[in-house]
Amino acid sequence: QVQLIESGGGLVQAGGSLRLSCAASRRTFSNYAMGWFRQAPGKERDFVAAINWSGGSTSYADSVKGRFTISRDNAKNTVYLQMNSLKPEDTAVYYCARTSLPMTGPRTEKYEYGSWGQGTQVTVSS
Repeated sequence: QVQLIESGGGLVQAGGSLRLSCAASRRTFSNYAMGWFRQAPGKERDFVAAINWSGGSTSYADSVKGRFTISRDNAKNTVYLQMNSLKPEDTAVYYCARTSLPMTGPRTEKYEYGSWGQGTQVTVSS
């Protein structure tokens, strides 16, 4: 079972930036696509961004396109989410996840992910 540990969350003013990191415990990290999801209080957990196993293909939710960038460093078993131009509506707990199947493209549906981190809180003040 892979362990995923997110970090980098915090409180930031609107218009600011944060960089989230997600470190994976297994050396097979590079075989799997990774994703970021977020969940605001009282809402569903929604897709934010995903990256394929090699880092050569990405996918984003419309609400974050042009502001967020997902990347990965397979040598460090880590995936990142650079968040710029943050808005109050970006406030949520952010989760990283690993797909259930290896060698896939960037997946956007929750059911395609089998391992999840504990989440990191991002709060954007207006």
